[in-house]
Amino acid sequence: MSDEMLFSLNNITKSFVKGRENISVFDNLNMTINKGDFLAIMGPSGSGKTTLLNMLGGVDQPTSGEITFDGGRVDTLSESQLAGWRANNIGFIFQFYNLMPMLNAARNVELPLLLTHLNKTQRQKSVETALELVGLADRAKHMPSELSGGQQQRVAIARAVVSDPKLLLCDEPTGDLDRQTADEILEMLQLLNREFGKTIIMVTHDPSAAKFAQRTLHLDKGEFVEKDLVA
Repeated sequence: MSDEMLFSLNNITKSFVKGRENISVFDNLNMTINKGDFLAIMGPSGSGKTTLLNMLGGVDQPTSGEITFDGGRVDTLSESQLAGWRANNIGFIFQFYNLMPMLNAARNVELPLLLTHLNKTQRQKSVETALELVGLADRAKHMPSELSGGQQQRVAIARAVVSDPKLLLCDEPTGDLDRQTADEILEMLQLLNREFGKTIIMVTHDPSAAKFAQRTLHLDKGEFVEKDLVA
Protein backbone atom coordinates (compact mmCIF):
# COMPACT_ATOMS: atom_id res chain seq x y z
CA MET A 1 0.00 0.00 0.00
CA SER A 2 1.32 3.44 -0.92
CA ASP A 3 0.86 6.70 0.95
CA GLU A 4 -0.95 8.20 -2.03
CA MET A 5 -4.66 8.72 -1.36
CA LEU A 6 -7.18 7.17 -3.73
CA PHE A 7 -10.51 7.68 -1.95
CA SER A 8 -11.59 10.24 0.60
CA LEU A 9 -14.98 10.55 2.31
CA ASN A 10 -15.41 13.83 4.16
CA ASN A 11 -18.27 14.56 6.58
CA ILE A 12 -20.59 12.07 4.89
CA THR A 13 -24.19 11.85 6.00
CA LYS A 14 -26.68 9.40 4.56
CA SER A 15 -30.33 9.06 5.50
CA PHE A 16 -33.47 7.43 4.12
CA VAL A 17 -37.10 8.32 4.50
CA LYS A 18 -39.25 5.35 5.49
CA GLY A 19 -42.87 6.28 5.91
CA ARG A 20 -42.86 9.28 8.25
CA GLU A 21 -39.51 8.34 9.74
CA ASN A 22 -36.10 9.67 8.70
CA ILE A 23 -33.52 6.91 9.18
CA SER A 24 -29.90 8.00 9.52
CA VAL A 25 -27.24 5.55 8.35
CA PHE A 26 -24.15 7.77 8.53
CA ASP A 27 -23.63 11.00 10.39
CA ASN A 28 -20.36 12.84 9.73
CA LEU A 29 -18.48 9.75 8.47
CA ASN A 30 -14.86 10.26 7.43
CA MET A 31 -12.68 7.72 5.67
CA THR A 32 -9.44 7.62 3.67
CA ILE A 33 -8.26 4.79 1.41
CA ASN A 34 -4.79 4.80 -0.10
CA LYS A 35 -3.75 3.34 -3.43
CA GLY A 36 -2.86 -0.32 -3.11
CA ASP A 37 -4.90 -0.83 0.07
CA PHE A 38 -6.73 -4.11 0.71
CA LEU A 39 -9.41 -3.22 3.22
CA ALA A 40 -11.97 -5.53 4.83
CA ILE A 41 -15.11 -3.94 6.26
CA MET A 42 -17.03 -5.88 8.88
CA GLY A 43 -20.09 -5.09 10.94
CA PRO A 44 -23.53 -6.37 11.95
CA SER A 45 -26.40 -6.56 9.49
CA GLY A 46 -27.97 -3.16 8.98
CA SER A 47 -24.80 -1.28 9.92
CA GLY A 48 -24.53 0.32 6.47
CA LYS A 49 -21.82 -1.80 4.86
CA THR A 50 -23.61 -2.23 1.54
CA THR A 51 -24.76 1.39 1.55
CA LEU A 52 -21.13 2.46 1.97
CA LEU A 53 -20.00 0.17 -0.84
CA ASN A 54 -22.70 1.59 -3.11
CA MET A 55 -21.56 5.14 -2.37
CA LEU A 56 -17.93 4.22 -3.06
CA GLY A 57 -19.02 2.72 -6.38
CA GLY A 58 -21.12 5.71 -7.37
CA VAL A 59 -24.30 3.62 -7.31
CA ASP A 60 -25.73 5.67 -4.44
CA GLN A 61 -25.02 9.27 -3.41
CA PRO A 62 -24.56 10.72 0.09
CA THR A 63 -27.17 13.03 1.54
CA SER A 64 -24.37 15.51 2.22
CA GLY A 65 -20.58 15.60 2.35
CA GLU A 66 -17.81 15.11 -0.21
CA ILE A 67 -16.47 12.00 -1.91
CA THR A 68 -13.22 12.38 -3.86
CA PHE A 69 -11.51 9.76 -5.99
CA ASP A 70 -7.95 10.22 -7.24
CA GLY A 71 -8.23 13.97 -6.68
CA GLY A 72 -11.64 14.55 -8.30
CA ARG A 73 -15.12 14.90 -6.82
CA VAL A 74 -17.47 11.96 -7.38
CA ASP A 75 -20.54 13.11 -5.46
CA THR A 76 -21.13 16.00 -7.89
CA LEU A 77 -21.16 13.89 -11.08
CA SER A 78 -24.34 13.42 -13.12
CA GLU A 79 -25.76 9.93 -13.72
CA SER A 80 -24.18 9.72 -17.18
CA GLN A 81 -20.84 10.95 -15.85
CA LEU A 82 -21.01 8.40 -13.03
CA ALA A 83 -21.62 5.60 -15.53
CA GLY A 84 -18.47 6.57 -17.41
CA TRP A 85 -16.52 6.96 -14.17
CA ARG A 86 -17.53 3.49 -12.99
CA ALA A 87 -16.64 1.93 -16.34
CA ASN A 88 -13.15 3.44 -16.20
CA ASN A 89 -12.32 2.99 -12.53
CA ILE A 90 -14.44 0.42 -10.69
CA GLY A 91 -14.74 -3.36 -10.79
CA PHE A 92 -17.58 -5.02 -8.85
CA ILE A 93 -17.52 -8.54 -7.37
CA PHE A 94 -20.73 -9.85 -5.77
CA GLN A 95 -21.64 -12.75 -3.48
CA PHE A 96 -23.87 -14.44 -6.05
CA TYR A 97 -21.63 -13.68 -9.06
CA ASN A 98 -24.34 -11.81 -11.06
CA LEU A 99 -23.42 -13.58 -14.29
CA MET A 100 -25.79 -13.47 -17.24
CA PRO A 101 -27.07 -17.07 -17.53
CA MET A 102 -27.60 -16.91 -21.29
CA LEU A 103 -24.00 -15.81 -21.98
CA ASN A 104 -20.89 -17.98 -21.83
CA ALA A 105 -17.92 -17.11 -19.62
CA ALA A 106 -16.13 -15.09 -22.29
CA ARG A 107 -19.21 -13.04 -23.15
CA ASN A 108 -19.86 -12.35 -19.46
CA VAL A 109 -16.31 -11.09 -19.02
CA GLU A 110 -16.63 -8.94 -22.14
CA LEU A 111 -19.68 -7.03 -20.88
CA PRO A 112 -17.80 -4.10 -19.21
CA LEU A 113 -15.74 -3.62 -22.35
CA LEU A 114 -18.86 -2.89 -24.39
CA LEU A 115 -18.87 0.51 -22.66
CA THR A 116 -15.36 1.28 -23.94
CA HIS A 117 -13.99 2.29 -27.33
CA LEU A 118 -12.16 -1.03 -27.84
CA ASN A 119 -12.90 -2.87 -31.08
CA LYS A 120 -13.93 -6.54 -31.18
CA THR A 121 -10.38 -7.87 -31.59
CA GLN A 122 -9.12 -5.76 -28.69
CA ARG A 123 -12.02 -6.87 -26.52
CA GLN A 124 -11.37 -10.53 -27.28
CA LYS A 125 -7.69 -10.17 -26.39
CA SER A 126 -8.56 -8.50 -23.07
CA VAL A 127 -11.10 -11.23 -22.27
CA GLU A 128 -8.56 -13.96 -23.01
CA THR A 129 -6.02 -12.27 -20.74
CA ALA A 130 -8.51 -11.88 -17.88
CA LEU A 131 -9.70 -15.51 -18.09
CA GLU A 132 -6.12 -16.73 -18.20
CA LEU A 133 -5.36 -14.66 -15.10
CA VAL A 134 -8.08 -16.45 -13.12
CA GLY A 135 -7.16 -19.86 -14.52
CA LEU A 136 -10.23 -20.34 -16.71
CA ALA A 137 -8.87 -19.93 -20.24
CA ASP A 138 -10.17 -23.43 -21.02
CA ARG A 139 -13.68 -22.56 -19.81
CA ALA A 140 -14.28 -19.54 -22.03
CA LYS A 141 -17.16 -21.16 -23.94
CA HIS A 142 -18.83 -22.70 -20.91
CA MET A 143 -22.17 -21.37 -19.70
CA PRO A 144 -22.52 -20.36 -16.03
CA SER A 145 -24.70 -23.42 -15.37
CA GLU A 146 -21.77 -25.60 -16.49
CA LEU A 147 -19.40 -24.06 -13.94
CA SER A 148 -18.97 -24.64 -10.22
CA GLY A 149 -19.59 -21.83 -7.73
CA GLY A 150 -15.88 -21.17 -7.43
CA GLN A 151 -15.47 -21.09 -11.21
CA GLN A 152 -18.41 -18.70 -11.55
CA GLN A 153 -16.79 -16.37 -9.01
CA ARG A 154 -13.52 -16.55 -10.96
CA VAL A 155 -15.44 -15.49 -14.07
CA ALA A 156 -16.91 -12.63 -12.03
CA ILE A 157 -13.40 -11.60 -10.96
CA ALA A 158 -12.22 -11.73 -14.57
CA ARG A 159 -15.17 -9.50 -15.52
CA ALA A 160 -14.26 -7.10 -12.72
CA VAL A 161 -10.61 -6.73 -13.80
CA VAL A 162 -10.94 -6.96 -17.59
CA SER A 163 -11.11 -3.17 -18.00
CA ASP A 164 -8.09 -2.73 -15.66
CA PRO A 165 -9.93 -0.69 -13.00
CA LYS A 166 -8.13 1.07 -10.16
CA LEU A 167 -10.53 -0.20 -7.49
CA LEU A 168 -12.30 -3.51 -6.82
CA LEU A 169 -15.42 -3.41 -4.65
CA CYS A 170 -16.29 -6.84 -3.25
CA ASP A 171 -19.62 -7.48 -1.51
CA GLU A 172 -19.36 -10.78 0.42
CA PRO A 173 -17.34 -12.34 -2.43
CA THR A 174 -16.97 -15.71 -0.65
CA GLY A 175 -20.31 -15.82 1.16
CA ASP A 176 -21.71 -18.57 -1.10
CA LEU A 177 -18.57 -20.74 -1.21
CA ASP A 178 -17.12 -23.55 0.90
CA ARG A 179 -14.00 -22.76 2.97
CA GLN A 180 -11.43 -24.21 0.57
CA THR A 181 -12.93 -22.51 -2.48
CA ALA A 182 -13.36 -19.28 -0.52
CA ASP A 183 -9.68 -19.28 0.43
CA GLU A 184 -8.71 -19.82 -3.22
CA ILE A 185 -10.78 -16.79 -4.23
CA LEU A 186 -9.29 -14.69 -1.42
CA GLU A 187 -5.77 -15.72 -2.44
CA MET A 188 -6.62 -14.52 -5.93
CA LEU A 189 -7.71 -11.16 -4.53
CA GLN A 190 -4.42 -10.98 -2.62
CA LEU A 191 -2.58 -11.63 -5.89
CA LEU A 192 -4.46 -8.85 -7.64
CA ASN A 193 -3.60 -6.53 -4.76
CA ARG A 194 0.07 -7.43 -4.32
CA GLU A 195 1.16 -8.21 -7.86
CA PHE A 196 -1.12 -5.95 -9.90
CA GLY A 197 -1.56 -3.07 -7.47
CA LYS A 198 -5.34 -3.22 -7.31
CA THR A 199 -6.97 -1.36 -4.45
CA ILE A 200 -9.60 -3.63 -2.90
CA ILE A 201 -12.46 -2.92 -0.52
CA MET A 202 -14.22 -6.06 0.68
CA VAL A 203 -17.37 -6.25 2.78
CA THR A 204 -17.53 -9.54 4.68
CA HIS A 205 -19.14 -11.18 7.71
CA ASP A 206 -16.37 -13.79 7.79
CA PRO A 207 -13.39 -13.14 10.12
CA SER A 208 -11.39 -15.78 8.23
CA ALA A 209 -11.91 -13.84 5.00
CA ALA A 210 -10.97 -10.56 6.65
CA LYS A 211 -7.58 -12.00 7.59
CA PHE A 212 -6.60 -11.95 3.92
CA ALA A 213 -6.86 -8.15 3.87
CA GLN A 214 -4.14 -5.74 4.96
CA ARG A 215 -6.41 -4.17 7.54
CA THR A 216 -9.92 -4.53 8.89
CA LEU A 217 -12.38 -1.83 9.85
CA HIS A 218 -15.45 -2.55 11.92
CA LEU A 219 -18.54 -0.55 11.05
CA ASP A 220 -21.12 -0.09 13.80
CA LYS A 221 -23.66 2.68 14.31
CA GLY A 222 -22.18 4.68 11.43
CA GLU A 223 -18.63 4.73 12.77
CA PHE A 224 -15.40 2.90 11.91
CA VAL A 225 -13.06 1.29 14.42
CA GLU A 226 -9.74 -0.15 13.24
CA LYS A 227 -9.50 -3.75 14.34
CA ASP A 228 -6.17 -5.20 13.30
CA LEU A 229 -3.40 -5.04 10.72
CA VAL A 230 -2.14 -8.02 8.77
CA ALA A 231 1.40 -7.87 7.39
